[in-house]
Amino acid sequence: MGKNRFSVVNFFILTVAGLVNAFGVTCFLAPVGLYDSGISGTSMLLGVLTPERFSLSFFLLVLNIPLFLFGCKKQGLEFTIYSVYSVLIYSLGAWLITDVLPVSVNGASPFAGKDLLLCAVFGGLISGIGSGLVIRFGGAIDGIEVMSVIFAKRLGLTVGSFVMIYNVLLYLAAGILRQSWTLPLYSILAYCAALKTVDFIVEGLDKGKSAMIVTTKPTGVCQALSEEFGSGITMISAKGYYSDSQKTLLYFVINRFQIGKVRRLVYENDPEAFITISEVSDVFGSGQKQS
Repeated sequence: MGKNRFSVVNFFILTVAGLVNAFGVTCFLAPVGLYDSGISGTSMLLGVLTPERFSLSFFLLVLNIPLFLFGCKKQGLEFTIYSVYSVLIYSLGAWLITDVLPVSVNGASPFAGKDLLLCAVFGGLISGIGSGLVIRFGGAIDGIEVMSVIFAKRLGLTVGSFVMIYNVLLYLAAGILRQSWTLPLYSILAYCAALKTVDFIVEGLDKGKSAMIVTTKPTGVCQALSEEFGSGITMISAKGYYSDSQKTLLYFVINRFQIGKVRRLVYENDPEAFITISEVSDVFGSGQKQS
């Protein structure tokens, strides 16, 4: 990789993201007793169970920063610095909202009152925006994500499964310790809203689609697709296993609105062609995607 390069723009976005995350958690989730996911949710639960001097901000720092430092060798210095900075901003924002600013966040959300559904949906949505921005700009705002990368494979789990198991155990613990299952169940709803929002922020609403076409008439198919979409097409020589005949594999990137046209143009030129369409999260470089 070479030298770590830190970006002023990234630090600015991470600052905004940390404050957004703090706003969603302290103004929607925490006032009505709902829990965020991961270390953030753990910090919220511990903040309720321990003396008042041990606040959400305190546990965010105490639990998250050692995890990021532990994972520094695996994730790299740049990721670790961005992540620790995001947690510091998140913790600072939570402290400002709960202890400094003239905003009442005790017993009810200042925006949604005591409506658990509204608090869960909007709390998850807003905190998901913050978390997604942190991931998109080079860090993570929750140490459990780092632990999942380090330990999931050793336990025979995927990263997603590791995080989900942790959150399920967190919500079970919250229900048992608080002797109420209503809040943990609504917290799961908040977690789902946050998860989908993170996907949207990180991957975008209109994900690219990769088209792979197996054809015996590549010239006609490529000419038709290139004239229609103006995008580059990669041609790969292939051979059919059962037919033992030479074929060509075509690969290029489109969007979801172009799928119908691709199917029509391909089958007009080669009725025997085989087409698969897959999602791609990001597309980089020129020549593949139409501008």
